[in-house]
Amino acid sequence: MVGGSTPRPTAPSDRRLPAVALVALGVVFGDIGTSPLYALHVCFTDRSAVPPTAENVLGVLSLVVWSLIVVVSIKYVVFVMRADLNGEGGILALMSLARSGSRSASTRRALTALGLFGAALLYGDGMLTPAISVLSAVEGLEVATPVFRDSVPLIAVVVLIALFWFQRRGTARVGAVFGPVMLIWFAALALLGVLWIASAPQVLGAVSPHHAVRFLATHGTQGYLILGSVFLVLTGAEALYADIGHFGKRPIRLMWFAVVLPAVLLNYFGQGALLLQRPDALHHTFFKLAPEWVLYPLVALATAAAVIASQAIIAGAFSLTSQALQLGYCPRVEVRHSSEDEEGQVYVPLVNWLLLVAAVALVISFRSSSALAGAYGVAVSGTMVLTTILAFGYFRRLWGLIAATAIGAAFLPIDLAFLGANLVKIDQGGWIPLLVGCAGYLLFTTWTRGQRIVNLRQSRTRASQFLRRTAAHPPLRVPGTGVFLTRTPSGVPRTLLNNLAHNHVLHEQIVLLTVIIHPVPRVARERRLDVRREAPDLIGLVAHYGYMQRPNIPQLMREAARHGVALTPETTTYFVSRVRLLVSGPRGMARWRKHLYAFLANNALPATAHYRIPSEAVFEVGVQIEV
Repeated sequence: MVGGSTPRPTAPSDRRLPAVALVALGVVFGDIGTSPLYALHVCFTDRSAVPPTAENVLGVLSLVVWSLIVVVSIKYVVFVMRADLNGEGGILALMSLARSGSRSASTRRALTALGLFGAALLYGDGMLTPAISVLSAVEGLEVATPVFRDSVPLIAVVVLIALFWFQRRGTARVGAVFGPVMLIWFAALALLGVLWIASAPQVLGAVSPHHAVRFLATHGTQGYLILGSVFLVLTGAEALYADIGHFGKRPIRLMWFAVVLPAVLLNYFGQGALLLQRPDALHHTFFKLAPEWVLYPLVALATAAAVIASQAIIAGAFSLTSQALQLGYCPRVEVRHSSEDEEGQVYVPLVNWLLLVAAVALVISFRSSSALAGAYGVAVSGTMVLTTILAFGYFRRLWGLIAATAIGAAFLPIDLAFLGANLVKIDQGGWIPLLVGCAGYLLFTTWTRGQRIVNLRQSRTRASQFLRRTAAHPPLRVPGTGVFLTRTPSGVPRTLLNNLAHNHVLHEQIVLLTVIIHPVPRVARERRLDVRREAPDLIGLVAHYGYMQRPNIPQLMREAARHGVALTPETTTYFVSRVRLLVSGPRGMARWRKHLYAFLANNALPATAHYRIPSEAVFEVGVQIEV
């Protein structure tokens, strides 16, 4: 880890806090804020559901209330949000924090595996959240009129296509309206809830945890399985931690306790009060809270909230891909920065269209939010378990073994209970996010292991050996600077050796450039570049970046000029390798995985595009490597 990592900007001042908090409301809480659309009615309509008697309604509501308090308010907001990596959150940041405190190589490998699998599971969430959120919002049309009953999936598909189509424009322009829209949404949630609570105030008794305990004790296995449906109220909780780098902790905590938690609780209580008075209102319970004259505006508002919730999780998938790419866990893909001001706002076309295809396929296959709820929750509950384990590794270093064990013992059984209740939904579609998670983990690990094998096969010629060789047999020197990218600062890349062997010339000045991505979000500009002179005409440059930063080689060369490295863009040539991989036996990695790695490598984005090197200044050198 680099000591010169740049911390995020300090927490917003009291004067700016309301504005930042409003924007955070629109970006962070969309997923958990749209859960009232489908979560509670699934508890009474799923295959493990119980009839909506007064005791059952109070029992389920009590489970909902205390799940939100214990898992979100205490686990995430109070504890997990303390584990920030220079102001950044998310499972990859938590993985880095947990690994940094371990001296055991095997423990670090295990923590890396857990972090990568948790990250891969989030892609399953990225497929399911847009599908279930948009579908459940559009289903309100069925309550308004039966005319739309057969058209709901088609309308949802149209909304999804529009949502993913506009991702290329980025969220910078429309982000300003997210906060006010979500504020109206949470106000509507609270108002609808209060109107029904007034007619059945006894529903507030669900605040007492004895209703939850009695429900679980009375219903046994069936009561436990309902936890899989109750868990739907928690989806989106991980966003509170993942987005602390964008907004800081204070705005997120303020919005959770002041706006989001009260609003969703009031709405769940309102839905419970409705079921106490109208036990037949099981389907689309949320929309039955509203009078008929307000249904169409409410559907429009719910759809807008669902789109915002989906936007947040899609942007999270883009950011996760960019971070994994920078840390070397996945092959280079096209990453476009959609904002000139915010480094974290990126657009990844490949991920966007894969998520679109998956979300549309889910809507067409399941056709209703109730059916899709079976597939939802598995990925998120799995990620929550892994978050608790990684947090234990971090808190053990921070507070000691006893305190970390106490925290883990308090939350891990709850996370495992929710995961177990969700795993029984495998045949209902729960296998989909697990399959996506396993596929993502396979891709991450295959790429990292393949890269390790390629690095071992690379030339290990040192700069000193190269200088002795060229001194003994001086080649022809041509004007200008040749910049050669190398993986290791002390080595001479094969591109340089091959160019010399075949062309028998060297530039007057040779620059060996190594780009290192550190497991920290950002590296300060003043610590960006290390310069060492192996000889008057041979210079080694080591560039340091964080995983939230995107390397820019031409800009880096301009910075090198300030360190005394004379470079002229017009006479600078960048030498990059065009690698041809030859798959050999199973040594180092299974043969089929080597073929997968070769496929990924052959289809990866060229280094010139990734490092933003102008194509007219690039000279490619063929390199053949056996893996």
